[in-house]
Amino acid sequence: MFQNAYFVRHGETTWSKSGQHTGRTEIPLTEAGVLRARQLAPHLAPIGFSRVLVSPRQRALQTCEQCGLGARAETEPNLAEWDYGDYEGKRSAEILAGRPGWSLFRDGCPGGESPEQVGVRADAVIARVRAMPGNVVLFSHGHFGRVLAARWVGQPVIEGQRYLLDTATLGKLGFEHGNPGAPVIALWNYPPSGEPAVP
Repeated sequence: MFQNAYFVRHGETTWSKSGQHTGRTEIPLTEAGVLRARQLAPHLAPIGFSRVLVSPRQRALQTCEQCGLGARAETEPNLAEWDYGDYEGKRSAEILAGRPGWSLFRDGCPGGESPEQVGVRADAVIARVRAMPGNVVLFSHGHFGRVLAARWVGQPVIEGQRYLLDTATLGKLGFEHGNPGAPVIALWNYPPSGEPAVP
């Protein structure tokens, strides 16, 4: 029987640090990103996972490896980050300068994915993991993870804007009292940015 889906956003990269939208571009973790990913390992080790699903992007797999789960990683294409299309590599300030009022979660990206398309991928991930036994861990990305959280609790994609997600953080998606009709976000964005993962 399914228990919980644990969600890990990849560690810091140069583009995540600078605020550049990183979808398809392959960028490795920074030294700080590697360290933060390693610090998540003690939180994950005691849980015991039936499956380890990872985005096809390098930064997600590298994070999984630093958490000690690389040998069990299975690539799940639907865990890939939002395809930013024409906005790949751009910062929000640059986009807003040319398109005032733009919101990723409402408007999507020209040449990339719409919110509806990302929502379909998130729903596919949710359906897959809920059919798996035990605890499952997902290594993925910031904007996709925020959409996944919203869809997990039955909210529209635009509500993903309310679920802040820093690099190298852990979330837990489950059900209240094990009731499949009562999905909950049991943990999110842990540990807070700037605080050590291990006291």
